[in-house]
Amino acid sequence: MGSAGGMDELRRGNELLEAAYGRRGRPAAVARETPLKVGVDLGTSSVVVMVLDELDRPLVWEMEEASVIRDGLVVDFSGAGSIVRRLKDRVEKHLGRELRSAAIAVPPGTGTRDRATHGYVLESAGIEVAAILDEPTAANSVLGIQEGAIVDIGGGTTGISVFRGGVVEAVFDEPTGGTHVSLVIAGNRRIPFHEAERLKRDPKMQKELLPVVTPVLQKMASIVIGHTRGRDVRVLYLVGGTCCLEGMESVIGRETGIPSYKPLHPFLATPLGIAMNCPV
Repeated sequence: MGSAGGMDELRRGNELLEAAYGRRGRPAAVARETPLKVGVDLGTSSVVVMVLDELDRPLVWEMEEASVIRDGLVVDFSGAGSIVRRLKDRVEKHLGRELRSAAIAVPPGTGTRDRATHGYVLESAGIEVAAILDEPTAANSVLGIQEGAIVDIGGGTTGISVFRGGVVEAVFDEPTGGTHVSLVIAGNRRIPFHEAERLKRDPKMQKELLPVVTPVLQKMASIVIGHTRGRDVRVLYLVGGTCCLEGMESVIGRETGIPSYKPLHPFLATPLGIAMNCPV
């Protein structure tokens, strides 16, 4: 929905995301002395470890499906640490390099104690925490949005960051996300939750499922409306794994009345942005 201008703003971000997409388990050649920038994204439905060089060129990434985070909070500390360690080991084998430190991100508004817990997960896997940022701000490191709002819809939460002149003006977070979409599919099809997750991610099924999950998307749109009202937000950019759902941007745009766009491979925007913010 909306004019071509929104897509024009996404051009640089799409180039970065396309470059990253092909690097899952397929490392780029890198000199041993090249500084590494590492990002770890602890998501509700998956955990991603992303590695860039010092010029933010994607080198390699790995991902594992998980259910160790709920509504942005760590609910299985041991399981989260084990997953991060496995991904770390895989990436280290790809690169022939040790991952010593990484940046992480949390939903907007996450309390000090819960932010610390995310960090402890990395430390339990042998990784030092180099930086902690909020998820929509991480995504904007990739997209470079000057005006508008980034809506980061993950498995458990919908995070909103309003940008003015490229600077964060306000951040919000609500506990509605892709998990709720899968629950609706499971109920509609009378199938187990894990099968609903698989259907949701199948591009061949998404057009058929869109009418079924539209009420959940409308709920997400109402969250956006509530937090952007009176802030003169004229364009929305959708990121996060849930935004891979075909046609989602049309529903959000129609419900909010705000032109809505999503970049290529929207599930990679946050982990890529996290890595970009890792000090070298």
